[in-house]
Amino acid sequence: MTEPYAVPVPRGYRVGVWEVREPIATGAFGSVYAGRRVGDGADNSGSGGAGARSSPARELPRTAALKFLPTGTGTPRQLTHLRELIEREVDLYRRLRRPRLIRMYESLVVDDPARPGLDGATVLVLERAEGSLSALLAASPRPDAGPALLAQICEGLAQLHRAGWVHGDLKPANVLLMADGSARLADFNMAAELEGTHAYTPAFSTPDYTPPELLWAEIGERGRRIRPSADVWAFGVLAHLVLTDSFPLSGATPTARRDAAAAYARGTDELRLSPELAQAWRDIIRDCLARTHSARITTGALLRRVEAAAGTGRAPRPLRLFPRRGRRRTVIASAAAATVAVAALGYGVSTWATDRNDDARATASARYGASELRTDQGVPVAYRRLIVDSAHACARSDVTPALIAAMLKSESDFDPDLFDPGRQEYGIARWTPAVLRWWMRDDGVPASATPTPPLSPSVSIPAMGRYLCFIDSHLKDGLPGDKRVLTAAGYRTSYKKVNDTGGVPPKYRDYCARVAHYLKEYTPTGKK
Repeated sequence: MTEPYAVPVPRGYRVGVWEVREPIATGAFGSVYAGRRVGDGADNSGSGGAGARSSPARELPRTAALKFLPTGTGTPRQLTHLRELIEREVDLYRRLRRPRLIRMYESLVVDDPARPGLDGATVLVLERAEGSLSALLAASPRPDAGPALLAQICEGLAQLHRAGWVHGDLKPANVLLMADGSARLADFNMAAELEGTHAYTPAFSTPDYTPPELLWAEIGERGRRIRPSADVWAFGVLAHLVLTDSFPLSGATPTARRDAAAAYARGTDELRLSPELAQAWRDIIRDCLARTHSARITTGALLRRVEAAAGTGRAPRPLRLFPRRGRRRTVIASAAAATVAVAALGYGVSTWATDRNDDARATASARYGASELRTDQGVPVAYRRLIVDSAHACARSDVTPALIAAMLKSESDFDPDLFDPGRQEYGIARWTPAVLRWWMRDDGVPASATPTPPLSPSVSIPAMGRYLCFIDSHLKDGLPGDKRVLTAAGYRTSYKKVNDTGGVPPKYRDYCARVAHYLKEYTPTGKK
């Protein structure tokens, strides 16, 4: 076991007709173990186990996933919150049984005073999966089976919505993959039944998959109001990730992508869908990610288009993503696969657990563009991808990741919340909103409205790259000095002023000296 389990359960422990086997996943408030049926449905009190009556054995499989939730311990506030989430999940499991939803066989309560840490725990006996979509993507980005899996995930959403429920937390960690590779939706502790057009869910969500209207939604006594269109948005993000190994909104961190989603919803930013997408998928994802809930595609129409794009019918053929079970085979959730998102196996504990896929992405971000931008000189990891990609968007060799980083350091010391009221400059790149309007779009067309501060890094940094590219292309040939530094001077004044002065204007020499210093510091050894 690679980390402390929230609910430690010894191997061989009995609860109902189930014997606990190897651990599968854990989070801050719940743990999941493999279970093997060893009883016949009779009351199994005593014998070091839990007193709980199980369903008749003929209704139960030989193996299952046992999700232990510590409802017998914790503070009153923790227990109130945990029980609310459990009630949501159990309510849906008991009332819905659909092919694309993970199945719950029964729920039990541990009665074992001799073990205070387990006594009173709730145990959900769930259908056993082989792994999660999160684990699959970590091991194999852009899987060949991606389109067929998306069709099955969309079918699960349609089954939920037709039954009058909203999932509320669709993401790769909450999609389980079965032994035949087929997909099931799981983790329903944020799910809620519709009351007319809305449902009410707790104020928790995963930012990358949360639609803009819910990011800062008002929270009432019953929680946050949510519509099925929130799941449609989440599906669009998930589909883009599965098909391209990237998010549809720019940013190196969930916070940056959240800011980009807010800017997009305000109309001050555009979607930048990957050019790798086939046109059919591009259209589908764009319709899922419409700015407003009312403009998004309905689930029924979405399913028809996804099935057509995936080349499947109503019942996609099984996909063999994992090897068949064998006597000595280790499933993807075992200790041997601990580096592939053990904590994100979709049984509901990942609501609190750190997603190892995010950790892997963070590690990749820390090294992103290392050949062009040093990793040991204080450039924040959160902005590396934005900086490198913004430089690469310009075909001119003078606009480099090191130049953009040096300018951000000189402009704001990488402070995304900078506000200079005297100059009316905002954010990490010190943009004046009226000027930013002309450079925030990558198609060269000015935004329809002047952006309103705060100005997020996900908007400000790419705009800096575009403006620097423009300046560099308009500087005269033969000007004395490093052209990269001259380009920085043009950012502070204008390319015309630099051309007319014949170099760096005296007013900006101190600024350009700082840029030159950091440019040298951030450029890897051996680079110009």
